[in-house]
Amino acid sequence: MTETPAGLPTANGMRGERPFAYRILRYTPNLVRDEWVNIGVLLFAPGTGERRLRLIEEPEEFNRVRRLHPQADEALLRRLRDDLEDRFQSINGKNGDGREWQALLAKWDDMLSNTLQLAQQKGTLAEDLDAELERLYSDHVALQRAAVRPGVPGSRAQVRSYCAQVFRQARLWERIDRGIHASEFTFPGDPMRMDFGYRRNGTRGFVHTISVSRAPSVAQNFAYAAARIAGKAPWKSEFAAVTDVELSEGQATHRFVRDTLRDAGIEPVPMNHFAVWVARLKPMLQ
Repeated sequence: MTETPAGLPTANGMRGERPFAYRILRYTPNLVRDEWVNIGVLLFAPGTGERRLRLIEEPEEFNRVRRLHPQADEALLRRLRDDLEDRFQSINGKNGDGREWQALLAKWDDMLSNTLQLAQQKGTLAEDLDAELERLYSDHVALQRAAVRPGVPGSRAQVRSYCAQVFRQARLWERIDRGIHASEFTFPGDPMRMDFGYRRNGTRGFVHTISVSRAPSVAQNFAYAAARIAGKAPWKSEFAAVTDVELSEGQATHRFVRDTLRDAGIEPVPMNHFAVWVARLKPMLQ
């Protein structure tokens, strides 16, 4: 991977690398003070309009924004992703050459409020759009932590990043759906997105990450979505929840997560068992 200060990188990277451009999304509630906090990454291929967008979503990330800006408009930030995705989806790839996408970026200032801004465009070389998005988000936006290890308490973002790594190592990444809108199965406006999905022999599977140590209530959201999918979808469905730690009978929070998942027909998979779980899944997807 190679980055350049602006524009697009030159084609001197390693074999298989492609040129992308990225812009960091900033939240600037006080323009006079010119103080901002990075809240997201937009990564795209200028020639085609293929793009990825990731914004803050974890409680700890919103807490960081509030520490820096106590009067931050959290409701605005929480609905921002869907607002931008809807705008992008309305024009993405109509001519197949990214022209509409470039026109949209040229009008970005008209789309966003004064408190939301895009930093200067920069270029990067990478083989995989999703992997590069994770790297850029980790470098520019995510809270700085030590590398996650299976079985050690961590955030949902850390667990999700680990799961993505396992899928890639198993050479299943291209078969995996990402960021699946729960509103497709629940109700319009539902902001939840399930982390991963797959299809096999008429069955559709959903995999979501849960930080039991930091945000156990996510189990309720996933259980609700799973119940709606199982009752509404015309196809067979299956569900797995990847947890940052193994669920212990001796801890009330762990029992809450376990029982919530069990009642919704969701299989709990601790991080330190996820690689084995994926190894069992792999033959069924090929």
